[in-house]
Amino acid sequence: MLLSFKRSISFCAALFCFVAAIAQPKNMSIVTEEVSYKCNGATMKSYVIYDASRQDARPAIVVVPEWWGLNGYTKMRARMLAELGYVAIAADMYGDGKTAKDPQMAKEYAMPFYKDPKLGKECIAAAIAKVKEYPQTDKSKIGAVGFCFGGSMVLNAAKMGMDLKVVVSFHGGLQTVPAKKGSVKGKILVCHGGADKFVSDTDILSFRKNLDTLGVPYQFISYPGATHAFTNPQATAVGKKYSMPIEYNDEAAKKSWGDMKKFLSDLF
Repeated sequence: MLLSFKRSISFCAALFCFVAAIAQPKNMSIVTEEVSYKCNGATMKSYVIYDASRQDARPAIVVVPEWWGLNGYTKMRARMLAELGYVAIAADMYGDGKTAKDPQMAKEYAMPFYKDPKLGKECIAAAIAKVKEYPQTDKSKIGAVGFCFGGSMVLNAAKMGMDLKVVVSFHGGLQTVPAKKGSVKGKILVCHGGADKFVSDTDILSFRKNLDTLGVPYQFISYPGATHAFTNPQATAVGKKYSMPIEYNDEAAKKSWGDMKKFLSDLF
């Protein structure tokens, strides 16, 4: 069963790359480079993806994965950002490119980051330092996008004072560290599933009250009927396999990606 799950993820990634190559404009040259760097004593194996046909410096986006780790889905989203004109780094958070085979393993990998939010902040900072080494990166324009676990991580990083111009969370947990006056440097977009059973109404109210009280600029968009992990095409199969309340929602996935595109373009 685990082998089947891994094969489905690999197939999804391979299919996307094939379709992307066909749809890619002829004057675009998307390259993917594996990079290594250290964080929290581990070797992070991440991927920097960008359009090599362009010579200008452009904003960079750190893409933080779901709790499964840096898999094909994360790289797919990073490539999509590169096709929009950004330099994207799909960030390894666990070290050595580790990915979880099942929810129990994912929980074991992710739990230290929930217990100590500084771990996530440090790994995002390390990814930023790496992508800033690229001449294609405009070092004054750095943002972060996260999915599920990754959404929580990028929200924490912003609230803990990282110099991020934009932060976007897709179906991320909202039990994040509270922001303090002046800690958030940029703007926040939260793309939330209206039927997400992992995020309570209390979590939402507490999250929004914290930002509202401090006057932090943010947008909170809820997509009716969308569950946790609604942007991931594999979510429905994984949800059924492990009896998890997650499901892909095509309408919400496309709408939220469009909302993110506008959010990023307005600010960058």
